[in-house]
Amino acid sequence: MSPRTMLAVAGLAIAVVVSLMAGGHWSSPLQVWHALWSPSPTDVDDLLIRTIRMTRTLVALTVGAGLGVAGGIMQTLTRNPLASPGLLGVNAGALLVVVCLATLGSGLPGWLASGGAFAGAALAALAVWAIAMRPAAPSGPLRLILAGAALSALFHAFSQALLVIDQQGLDAMLFWLAGSVAARPLTQVWPLMLVTLAVLLACWPCLRQWNVLAAGEAVALGAGISVWRLQLISVVCVVLLAGAAVAMAGNIVFIGLIVPHLARRLAGSDHRHWLPLAALLGAALLLVADVMSRTLVPPREVPIGVMTALLGAPVFMALVRRQGGRHG
Repeated sequence: MSPRTMLAVAGLAIAVVVSLMAGGHWSSPLQVWHALWSPSPTDVDDLLIRTIRMTRTLVALTVGAGLGVAGGIMQTLTRNPLASPGLLGVNAGALLVVVCLATLGSGLPGWLASGGAFAGAALAALAVWAIAMRPAAPSGPLRLILAGAALSALFHAFSQALLVIDQQGLDAMLFWLAGSVAARPLTQVWPLMLVTLAVLLACWPCLRQWNVLAAGEAVALGAGISVWRLQLISVVCVVLLAGAAVAMAGNIVFIGLIVPHLARRLAGSDHRHWLPLAALLGAALLLVADVMSRTLVPPREVPIGVMTALLGAPVFMALVRRQGGRHG
């Protein structure tokens, strides 16, 4: 393990401890230790840490890691440094399905919303793939970006039309629109956590091939790699990671965009080094955003999607300026 990776692991561990401490009532590190290793069934702090804070910390860890890796795969697949998982339409597709479900009744169970969001993300990405990608066809990644942008705009338009018609549905959709890792019961999200963990582990055999694909499709074909098959695997990984993230936490922006850039700057261009680091940095960044959302304007909470936008927008503008300077 490289020194930078070790530093990222240490930073993530600190972020986890601070996340377990933070809230309207701050707990001490000693209270966190007591809650984790020798909890009391009657102690309020122990119950708060082990139930509410532990669950939202686990959700933030899983969502951040999944989005960080999904963004890195998407940038490799499209060879576009400004690509993010949203280009496949997963966010827009998930939102459209959840909005449709919300308009069918006054109450939308959490498990149904999560399942619908995951299904919507998968169906949207499948539609983008069917339109854009063909075996042995040139310019597949470019068509993927264009098809994703077009279908995302279409899905958002339908969602907004339904929300304008159904004001009650708009109130129910605030969680998905702003993003949040709070009030997510562990019994509801643990299947999505397992999906994310399984996909992160399954990415490991593809790291060398993604190194070759990053050099271009012609190079990958010359190396004997089935480019279309690798592209399909990449899309499936992005869909599962981003779909699970949206289903757990709603619309979280910028994590999948900026984290891969930070990881490459720290670990170089080898996917075997920077993609695992992207998982660590994504988890840490989302935890930091969640802690800030809880403590910025107490006792209220700022939506975590707003915090990631506030943290990510300056970095995004710096990336755009850097790219412009390189090509200018």
